[in-house]
Amino acid sequence: MANKTIIDVRTPQEFMGGNVAGSINIPLTELPDRISEIKEIKQPIVLCCASGTRSRQAAIYLLGNGIECENGGSWLDVNYMMNN
Repeated sequence: MANKTIIDVRTPQEFMGGNVAGSINIPLTELPDRISEIKEIKQPIVLCCASGTRSRQAAIYLLGNGIECENGGSWLDVNYMMNN
């Protein structure tokens, strides 16, 4: 997972309760308004949330807009993969 940008699509309150170090918080509901910002990210993108449901929705949306990304599932799983 090194050299990847982690985007956490949970709410800011959820994100503040714990997150992957260095990840970016862009709530699922804000994706349409921040699509140009996301398109500027050069590294491969991994999406995460609490369980993987919202990150799956985000991946479908971003892929449909030509942004290469993958669903990492739960932020806890992504955090584990980043640190092992």
